[in-house]
Amino acid sequence: MELEYRLDGPASAPVLVLSNSLGTTWSMWDAQYSSFIKRYRVLRYNTRGHGNSPLPGTETNIDRLGQDVVDLLDHLNIQRASFCGISLGGLTGMWLNLHHPSRFNRFVLANTAARIGNEAAWQSRADMVRREGLGQVVAASDKRWFTDDYIQQKPGVVENMLESLADLSPEGYAACCEVLAQADLRSGVADMSRPVLMIAGKQDPVTTVADAEQVVDTAPDAELCVLPASHLSNIACAVEFTRQTMKFLLKGEEHVAHH
Repeated sequence: MELEYRLDGPASAPVLVLSNSLGTTWSMWDAQYSSFIKRYRVLRYNTRGHGNSPLPGTETNIDRLGQDVVDLLDHLNIQRASFCGISLGGLTGMWLNLHHPSRFNRFVLANTAARIGNEAAWQSRADMVRREGLGQVVAASDKRWFTDDYIQQKPGVVENMLESLADLSPEGYAACCEVLAQADLRSGVADMSRPVLMIAGKQDPVTTVADAEQVVDTAPDAELCVLPASHLSNIACAVEFTRQTMKFLLKGEEHVAHH
């Protein structure tokens, strides 16, 4: 298996896959991990081009990122899982809900959209990073990821996230910018059959509450939770994010038990 991954927790527990955002690694889930591990086998992995997960030999696109998760489940002989992804990880979850619904119980999709941003902006960011490295992206990411209040209150957390971003491979980051430049799942939202919890950040400038509402209005079985956060809501509102995620996933387990 090419992807860098970790599977932890009780062998008999249901599996929960965690999928990170652009410019982060699985360590972004540290605040959720101790709660999730009590109830789930937690499968963390690093998206292509992040951490030690290499870029594929072929084109990196949303199909590849989605198929990677299915391949990982196959590799580990996991029939079904639930999925929690943020931003690019949330878009990956939408692709899985559309193309492999039989492998998943429920999806928590945070700070994401069926179409994130626009092609020109992502392509120019990819070109810039290939040309100059990640410096400018690092300099701008605190304001994209967190509210001003949070940056003032938790400078250490913000600093760690920015350092982790600065350590990434520029080529890996650029390739995932190009995934976002091309990925548009809007026409598929009505066919995403598995239950979805969309978590949106009230102050998120990247993937707005309106983006999340669009998915909730169109998908067959989706609900919305808005947190007082910017783009990385699982970090800024860690306790509430964890609570809402566990509550939503638990509903699915009760549902299974009643049949």
